[in-house]
Formats: sequence, C-alpha cells, structure tokens
Amino acid sequence: MTTAKVKTSCLTQKIYRLGFGLSPAIALLIIVWGCTATDLNVEAITWTTYSNSRYGFEFPYPSNWTSLAAPENDDGIGFIAPQNNSVEIRGWASHQLPNSMIKDRESGKNIKPNFQTAQGISGVLVVEVDRQATSMTLTLTQNQVKYHWQGRSNNKEFPNYYRLFYYIAQQYRIPKS
Repeated sequence: MTTAKVKTSCLTQKIYRLGFGLSPAIALLIIVWGCTATDLNVEAITWTTYSNSRYGFEFPYPSNWTSLAAPENDDGIGFIAPQNNSVEIRGWASHQLPNSMIKDRESGKNIKPNFQTAQGISGVLVVEVDRQATSMTLTLTQNQVKYHWQGRSNNKEFPNYYRLFYYIAQQYRIPKS
C-alpha cells in the first residue's frame, strides 16, 4: 500500500449552514473547498483489504470498521465506522447487460472519466449531496462489468471523512483485463 498524507478539515457550522441554503452544486463546492486542515496520516491507520471472490475487486478499509452482512450473491460488502454507524463504505460489482449499455449511451448518461486509481484505471468519481447525507461514489467499467465503491456519511460528518474516502477510492483495485 502506498503511503500518503492528505489534508482534510471540518467545515465551520456557519459555512455548513450557508452551503445548504444554496443549490446542491454550490454546497458541494463549499464542502470540498473547506476540506483543507487536519492531517489524515494513512500510516497511522491499521488497514485490512477486502477481496471479492466473485468479481475480483479489492479495497482497503480501516481494520476497526465492522462489516455488514454480505449479500447472498457475493457481489460486494459494506463496512461501518466504529464511532458512528451512519458512516459507511461499500464496494460492489455487477454485470452490465449489452442492452443497458446501449440505453446509457442513448440517454446521455455517459460521464467522461474524471478520476484515476493508483492501479491506473480511469473511472468516474461523483460526490452527491442531499439534505441528510453525502456520498462519494467511484464507478469503473471494464468489459461488461461495472465496479463500484462508495463512502457515505451524514452531511455534517462528510468533511471529516472526505480524505479517507478519497484515499480508499484511489486504492480500489479491479482485475487486469
């Protein structure tokens, strides 16, 4: 695993309240812009790697996080933070049917890759803000499989977890094609 020190911060309550009085895009900009102060030292975290036997993807997660029940089809897993069970990370994959690929292209849902993993795989990283929760979702497509990773928390906690989520998304690995 690579070593990286990244910066993150909590937003002040004033900025937080201001951000959610504005449009979601502006609120997101304020949240991400505010992520600039305290250190996340990845060396200080004890990591465990989840490996999916069905689809072959893997990602690191803090070893003190608790796993949620895996689905019977073994398409992924979720973990929750020990201090706050509303903070979670999830990884999953699914086969993309040829007809759904055509529909996505026709509907204009294809978003150009805006992110690259440490493995060198390009994908789409999206941060979504709603009234209660914020999520960071990575989507990678290879052949006819879509791979996903997501970090999610309540809005107030998201700035505290942004850099952790981003780091884990960078470390997400899929099988080589």
